[in-house]
Amino acid sequence: MIHISAVIVTKDICKVYGSGSIKVEALKKVNIVIDKGDYISLIGPSGSGKSTLMNVLGCLDTPTSGHLYIDDIDVSTLKENQLARIRREKIGFIFQKYNLIPTLTALENVALVMGFAGVENKKRIIRAKDLLGQVGLSHRIHHKPSEMSGGEQQRVAIARSLANNPSIILGDEPTGNVDTKSGIAILKILENINELGNTVIIVTHNLDLAKRAKRMISIQDGIVSE
Repeated sequence: MIHISAVIVTKDICKVYGSGSIKVEALKKVNIVIDKGDYISLIGPSGSGKSTLMNVLGCLDTPTSGHLYIDDIDVSTLKENQLARIRREKIGFIFQKYNLIPTLTALENVALVMGFAGVENKKRIIRAKDLLGQVGLSHRIHHKPSEMSGGEQQRVAIARSLANNPSIILGDEPTGNVDTKSGIAILKILENINELGNTVIIVTHNLDLAKRAKRMISIQDGIVSE
């Protein structure tokens, strides 16, 4: 046991892109402990390494060196198919640009990810409707992304991130493409998710929004501090 209540632990995580004269050290020996139920904002200027760190924490990218533990599993040693299972079962993603499938309705976008997890169709539809109701979109379930505002699309993305009941929610600038009012509404939804026990980590450049989190972790030039 690494840490009695830790859901994520990094040990000397480094991420290097390129080599020689074009080598870029995006992360430099990052050591953080994130406990179950934490609500963390990750802040830093453009190019600081915050999105790289988010991608590593979400198992979308692998560290060049060091170790990443999720629920005491050293995921930095896993193969791609094993990482895919970790992503599917433990992590929900919310992206700045929503990443919804434009030809599918809100209901279909949310239900789709459960199909990858092997959930039968009837159960997928019931859960997708429930999740869309939780984010205030029961009246929009049959609308496609092009028929919804940016704030509504992001709420669909939040519902989708919860579809497989992950313990960790990662948001990369989840309010970056919406107006201020919609951004605050999205943060309130994330805060409610956190209160239900999920660990929530968001990347943001907005200090006012970052301060709403329980913890702020700053990163600059690949170096993390609190």
